Amino acid sequence: MSTTERPRILVVGGGYVGLYAARRILKKMRYGEATVTVVDPRSYMTYQPFLPETAAGSISPRHVVVPLRRVLPGAEVLTGRVVDIDQDRKVATVEPLVGESYELPFDYLVMALGAVSRTFPIPGLAENGIGMKGVEEAIGLRNHVLEQLDKADSTTDEEIRRKALTFVFVGGGFAGAETIGEVEDMARDAAKYYPNVKREDMRFILVDAADKILPEVGPQLGKWGLEHLKERGIEVYLQTSMTSCVDKHVVLANGLEVDASTIVWTAGVKPNPALAKFGLPLGPRGHVDTAPTLQVRGTDYIWAAGDNAQIPDLAAGEGAWCPPNAQHALRQAKVLGDNVVSGMRGFPQQDYKHANKGAVAGLGLHKGVAMIVFGKAKIKVKGRLAWYMHRGYHGMAVPTWNRKIRVFADWTLGMFLKREVVSLGAIENPREEFYEAARPAPAPAAVPEQPKAAAEKAGAA
Repeated sequence: MSTTERPRILVVGGGYVGLYAARRILKKMRYGEATVTVVDPRSYMTYQPFLPETAAGSISPRHVVVPLRRVLPGAEVLTGRVVDIDQDRKVATVEPLVGESYELPFDYLVMALGAVSRTFPIPGLAENGIGMKGVEEAIGLRNHVLEQLDKADSTTDEEIRRKALTFVFVGGGFAGAETIGEVEDMARDAAKYYPNVKREDMRFILVDAADKILPEVGPQLGKWGLEHLKERGIEVYLQTSMTSCVDKHVVLANGLEVDASTIVWTAGVKPNPALAKFGLPLGPRGHVDTAPTLQVRGTDYIWAAGDNAQIPDLAAGEGAWCPPNAQHALRQAKVLGDNVVSGMRGFPQQDYKHANKGAVAGLGLHKGVAMIVFGKAKIKVKGRLAWYMHRGYHGMAVPTWNRKIRVFADWTLGMFLKREVVSLGAIENPREEFYEAARPAPAPAAVPEQPKAAAEKAGAA
């Protein structure tokens, strides 16, 4: 046991799995049975499927995040990072936002660190790329795109205009296709308010190394999505990659070169690299290796789920792994929570098994694709109906009724009010104007005496 008066269940990560697992544990536990501690660098959980709509201004950024302390009132929420785990001593080292690191004993451990953007050593990517894993990036992308329209509308330099109005998106999965669809929609709307900018002046480019986009919804709907994006004037280059973007000069493997003010990187994710520091068994791609019970193999007090875990997909057959998506994460978190409580009480664990129910994707206002699975039948839907299904599913999946109501309110208001197209890029440096006003003014330079004035002064003498 740890040095605490009651057992501690340490949840590392406050994302989708961490939040739902902690809620489930708190719900199933008896009062005072254990202490639940959640550690995350952010004090909120982000519902990532809504990031494209946040970037497009369809949903308020505050409504896609869930404050951990508010929804986990029975838990201890620490804002910081777990930087080391001593399994022999059952002690985690926590690095808080400020101050010295400290040790935190635990009895049971839940790994829910999630995933980070999968990047490659492409010259210029780190300096110029914009990701789409957090609400901060979605807000930044929206402000950045609208700022480019401001620039293009205000200049007469054609080279600056062309660069400002060129937008490159790398990655054709859910994140990439949905983001370019939503952002193109927003830019098309916004252009109505700029006298010197038209949609025809803009250039949207989607790049993917695969031979198709939206593989999650199947080849038929993926092909429809591809044709739909092309009909909207979006250039799509498949089976190619970006080789360089130094100084925002984008070079593709197919030979295309273009100057682009906006480079968005959504080419997949990888498990959080911090997992490699904790001495846990990892799979070939860096995921924590777990049994069907979500217990980390070789342990009886550590569980893992979500994007950072390699979980056998019992419904798909031998050798299959659960894909990293919201429908699996939600259900895994519930089973994980139940198993932690069962393990604490010495009861048997249950296996996680869930058959895929399909996938939905939005490609902008009133545009989407959906594949719904009923038994062995697959129902494929596209267009406006699929878009309603996309919003309905994710609107109900976002955690807490507070957030559900706020999101549906945003959508309802959007039916009657025009989209906001103002850039608030200054929020990224909120103190800049104050700093300029507050810093001491430089001393005035001495004015040299004029020759005529000097002669008059000498005559007077």
